Amino acid sequence: MGMLLDEIIEAMPVFAKELVAGGVAGGFAKTVVAPLERVKILFQTRRDEFKSVGLFGSFKKISHTEGIMGFYRGNGASVARIVPYAALHYMTYEQYRRWIILSFPDNGRGPVLDLVAGSFAGGTAVLLTYPLDLVRTKLAYQIVSSSKANINGVIGMELVYKGIRDCFSKTLKESGLRGLYRGVAPSLYGIFPYAGLKFYFYEEMKRHVPEEHKKDIVVKMVCGSVAGLLGQTFTYPLDVVRRQMQVQRLSVSNNAELKGTMETLIMIMQKQGWKQLFSGLSINYLKVVPSVAIGFTVYDIMKASLRVPSRDVIEAVTDKRNSQPSLHS
Repeated sequence: MGMLLDEIIEAMPVFAKELVAGGVAGGFAKTVVAPLERVKILFQTRRDEFKSVGLFGSFKKISHTEGIMGFYRGNGASVARIVPYAALHYMTYEQYRRWIILSFPDNGRGPVLDLVAGSFAGGTAVLLTYPLDLVRTKLAYQIVSSSKANINGVIGMELVYKGIRDCFSKTLKESGLRGLYRGVAPSLYGIFPYAGLKFYFYEEMKRHVPEEHKKDIVVKMVCGSVAGLLGQTFTYPLDVVRRQMQVQRLSVSNNAELKGTMETLIMIMQKQGWKQLFSGLSINYLKVVPSVAIGFTVYDIMKASLRVPSRDVIEAVTDKRNSQPSLHS
């Protein structure tokens, strides 16, 4: 069995290994922080029940009304989205990085390379997986009461969507294919700088780590934590705008006109105040630190397990290819 596994790993192309490593890293990290993600979405979309109770009050309320599984409402859609998203994100980052080196060999290998490659990788992954993110948000937005809470007099709301497939079909029926991409504009505005900055800070911090400590898991987690923290801070308001756009159909009458990115941003500032653009940020810090740290760390571990050649080896091959004289010269 071990020999068969070795043969399979050896036969896999590098991009396939990077896809697998990225998918495992994303799914594992997302599941760990799923309860914080649920509370964050409820904070961002200003459910009346969660405006004043705060972080610990929100955890208590969800536990009381929905039970432990309430913390994972929408997590199935979230993992279904994050596995292909993370797989594409990490893999396309590596591919874009190699393509830039191959196409522009004189531009150097500094942090700008990671910034550009990370930005384009983030945009590519978002476009290909956005409908799953929309479904995850709609499912997480719903609040239902457990049977125990109903007995105690806590009234829940009827589920609009009963699962991932039901949410997909109803969204398509109500709004068409365009409805599955509602809120994608602020997602792209946010992901380009966020993904770029995340890879930029992570790779830049690793460059300053002594060679003998570069494989330490703790060092990788610290680098990933700081990278996620800095990247998220700069782009968080756009995440709030995106969430509110995604649930507008659930929070307004069917006849109400749905707002675009700038209209939603202005509406939030006028009606809810500029502080709402940072609502849930403290929770997001608690989520982003372990999520990005775990993601980068598991990705590096998976690459080593799948025997992906180091970047130095791959880039040396690329440099050799660039230095070879052209047949037409």
